[in-house]
Order: sequence, then structure tokens, then C-alpha cells
Amino acid sequence: MSIKIYPLQFEPILKERIWGGEKLKTVLNKPIISKITGESWELSTVEGDISVVANGELKGKSLTDLIDALPNEILGTAVYSRFGNQFPLLFKYLDAREDLSIQVHPNDQLAKERHNSFGKTEMWYVMQADTDARIIVGFKEDSSKEEYLENLNNKTLVSILDDVKAKAGDVFFLETGTVHAIGAGLVVAEIQQTSDITYRLYDFDRVDAQGNKRELHVDLALDAINYNKVDTYKKYEKTVNKSNVVVDCPYFTTNYIPLNGVVKVNKKGDTFTVYMCIEGTFEIRYENVTYQYKKGDTVLIPAAMDAYVLNGEASILEVFI
Repeated sequence: MSIKIYPLQFEPILKERIWGGEKLKTVLNKPIISKITGESWELSTVEGDISVVANGELKGKSLTDLIDALPNEILGTAVYSRFGNQFPLLFKYLDAREDLSIQVHPNDQLAKERHNSFGKTEMWYVMQADTDARIIVGFKEDSSKEEYLENLNNKTLVSILDDVKAKAGDVFFLETGTVHAIGAGLVVAEIQQTSDITYRLYDFDRVDAQGNKRELHVDLALDAINYNKVDTYKKYEKTVNKSNVVVDCPYFTTNYIPLNGVVKVNKKGDTFTVYMCIEGTFEIRYENVTYQYKKGDTVLIPAAMDAYVLNGEASILEVFI
């Protein structure tokens, strides 16, 4: 395949969820038609949900086909040597009209043994928050399997979990094993390992349109949970026109760029970069072509794009391996 390298956008993969709403359209301009759209998968190679290019000469090509054809040019030499042809991250926007279920994700070892999958370390950037919107992140105090099960069986689990008020601009980093739930009234940008493995612990006894409760995974979760209190809130700098580190973990690095004007970018080619536009508008200038982006857009910069310019007034998340 002869591939011209340029900034790649992908068709959003829209997901209805029992807890979803319409903010992905009203806040982020996603083409939803359902009143219960909970997720827009922006960049994915999860089986059955492979992202497809939406712009330029490669429109209609799948991300997996591009990686198979030019792995070093798309992924980068370091990423390819570590992950092979796998795209290691999954990018989403979420709209929680109602509380999400209380859940936990397994680590790499458990996920590999049980599901032949990566684990699911993730982070949330809060893009919009209703008044008094909250999230659940871990236990209030160090707990135990026994205390957890007692409260789960008594339907008092929420009483021992740490719920935190969330506002726009807040960042939470969730290592595997952290019990969590996004609360009602939040729009969140989520960056995570490529995994769709979730153990649902409690769903507030909700039923779907057919009167059915969603499946719980209580037994699977017991060995996946970190029963200790954890610190998930991330403080970060906001220096204009700089890449301010927000999260730096073994699976990804996320920077926050308050863009106001022009920033020149030079790269080595060892990793791809992803930009999520979380406020404002900006453009990328590459090889005498200008590409425009607005709030809610996500763009993949192939590793072979080693020099380009960002220009505009925007808040941007910059993610790479």
C-alpha cells in the first residue's frame, strides 16, 4: 500500500448506553441520533470496533490496515518494537446522563490470563460538569475483601467508597484495580489501554428498556480490586504554548497544551502522537497543507510526521507512548 502520511481523523464509533444522553452532540458536535448515546470511540482497534479514516486520501481505510502496511511510520519504532502491530491505546469521549455502574478493571496479568487482553489503566479529563457532579474513585479508607463483600451484599457499597466532586479541567488517573464510577452530569475525555474488559460490581439495581438488569462480575472482580485507599487526582501546570505533563505512566504520557498562537513541533519518529481538542479551535500545518480542528475532534499524528506546526486558540490533550 502506498501511503501518504498526514494528520488522520477517524469516524466516531458511537455507543448507546443505559446511562448515556445527548451531550456528545450538544457539547462535542458528534453525529448522534439516539438520546442515550454514552460513548464516542475516537480511536480504536478493539475487535469489532476498528476505527476507519474519515479524511484525505486514506478515507475508508481501517487503522489496522494502515498499521499492517506501515507499522513503523504509523506507530513509531519504539511503539512497534514493544507492541508489534497492536495499537496500544483507546481514546473516547463519554457523556454520563446517569451514574455509570461501579466497576473495576483487571491488570495486565489477569487480563492476559483470563481474556488474552491488555489490562485497563486509564485517565479522565473532565470537559464539562453539571453543578455538584461527582465521581467515585477507590475506597475512603484502606478496606478488605471481607468489608467490601459485606457492604456489597448489604447494598451499602457506596458508603465505603470515596466520592469526589468534579469540575471542568479536573484530571483523574486510575490504575488497574481502582474501583470507580463516573457520576451523572459529566462529559469526559478518556485515554486508556486498548481493552474493553470491565468487571461490573454494582449497577444501582437498574433495568433496561426490557426490564433486565445488566450482568455483574462480582467473583471475577475479587482478585482484581485494590482494597487500599488511592490518590487519583492529578495536579498539572498550564503554561501557555508548552506541553505540561499531566500523566506519565508506563502505558502513556498525557500533556496539556494551552495553545495561544503558534507552536512548532519536532519529533524523532519513535511514537505516534494523538491530539484531543478539549476547547477552542486550532490547525495543524504540515507540508504546506493546513488541517482544521474544533472542540471534540481527535487526530492521530503518524510517527513519520516529524515536523509540523500547531496554531490557534485551544486547550489540547497531547498523548503518546
